[in-house]
Amino acid sequence: MNQYTWKLLSPANQRDSQKRLSDSKDNGFTLLEVLAAVFMVGILAAIAAPGWLGFVKRQRLNKAGDLVLAALQEAQREAKKNKRDYSVSFKTNSGIPQISVYSGDTPNNWRDLGEDVGIQPGQVLLGTNLSNSNTNTASTSNSVDFNNLTTEKTITFDHMGTLPNANFGTPPSGSTETPGLRIVVAIPQSTNSTTPSNDRRCVIIETLIGGMRTAKDDDCEIN
Repeated sequence: MNQYTWKLLSPANQRDSQKRLSDSKDNGFTLLEVLAAVFMVGILAAIAAPGWLGFVKRQRLNKAGDLVLAALQEAQREAKKNKRDYSVSFKTNSGIPQISVYSGDTPNNWRDLGEDVGIQPGQVLLGTNLSNSNTNTASTSNSVDFNNLTTEKTITFDHMGTLPNANFGTPPSGSTETPGLRIVVAIPQSTNSTTPSNDRRCVIIETLIGGMRTAKDDDCEIN
């Protein structure tokens, strides 16, 4: 306001105007207040980040397990539908888990596990107790091996969707449950690690008719 207008104001109005001008100078935040807010946000983010990252990893693992189950179900369904053998082969190529669903003797159309849902190389590991087609490693060990997929391992369904001549292994000592044929995905213990953590998802085939079930974590290991 100019001096002329200021002179026309009453003393009370002048005091109100002065107060408003003074208040306007106090609006906003000091540098100290901004730094304190940033510091508090940083602390909260540091507390929340591990839990959020763990959640993201588990969701990724769930997706990978679902993809393994879907591949096996697809092969079994196509075998029944087309009245011919269908197979699912698994391998690790340069550390990247891969799957192929096919008919015939030779796997083709290999695809990276989870590439279509955003799973990147090294984010999940693939393991199995398979040694040969429809055969687990019962003759040597009942444990799941995450280092035996440099050569492909295969599960084959016949024209009825069953697993003829499958070897499901012998029950571990003190148990009556056969190990079955197991395909397991796991979160690595650390970035770029080839050692699996205990966070696991798996598909287990344990009957000649091709019955499947899923399990998680310790239940994916053979005890």
